[in-house]
Formats: sequence, structure tokens, C-alpha cells
Amino acid sequence: MDIDRLTTVIEDFTTIFIRLPPVRKFNFSALSVLHTLHRDGPLRLTELLPTEQLKQPALTSLVSNLEQEGLVERRPDPTDGRASLISLTGAGREIVNTRHAHRIEKLTALVDRLSPEERAVLAGSVDVLHRLTELAEDTP
Repeated sequence: MDIDRLTTVIEDFTTIFIRLPPVRKFNFSALSVLHTLHRDGPLRLTELLPTEQLKQPALTSLVSNLEQEGLVERRPDPTDGRASLISLTGAGREIVNTRHAHRIEKLTALVDRLSPEERAVLAGSVDVLHRLTELAEDTP
């Protein structure tokens, strides 16, 4: 297996995929926080730090901006009254869901242009890509 080519293809696909026409423009860090909270939230700010790869002051500022825009909210952590949990609001969930729906639409149009053989190969790759994602999440 040519891991260098696989890496390049994944990078190229990701670059195109994350740039599919958005409904509303956000910077990458803001979208990452929204998607992380959608997938894993509610979370403490300290739990977001490792996934978002930002310094705490930058992440604090970003979350504050998202909160002002009504996309996230802070609530007291029931396990620790000194801390708060950050979660998506309905508007934040709508952003993530709308982006996902647009990606489905655009990816469907691209997949429809593949040959039946190419679609079969791609379908067989879904489970393998999912497994690679699981392995990456389990790796410190």
C-alpha cells in the first residue's frame, strides 16, 4: 500500500470536502468547535482543548464569540459547581445539521458521476475509513 499516496488523497479530499459551499461562513476553528460539541458535547472548555488544538485563551475567546452569536451556551456542571459545560443551542445544531445536509447533497452529486465499479469500491471503503477513525481516536 502506498501510504504517501493515501495520505495525499485524504488531504486533497478533505480540503475539497470541508470547503463545499457552506450555508453560513465560519472560520475553521469555530466550525470545529460546533462539530465537536454536536458529536461529543456538552463538554468543559478543558475537554475541548485537546481536540481543537488552540491555546486556552484563544478557545475561551472563540467560545465566548459563539455564545454571543447564540450558537453555544454555558451551563453549570452538575458534577462541579465551579465549572461549566458548553453545549450547542438549537441554532448551533441547525448550523451543523444544515452543513451536513449540504455536504450530503454535494457528495451525492459527485458519487453519481462515478462508475458502478467505482461506487462499489467506495462503498466498501466506508467501513475501513470508519475503522481508521476509531483507531485514531484511541491513539493518544
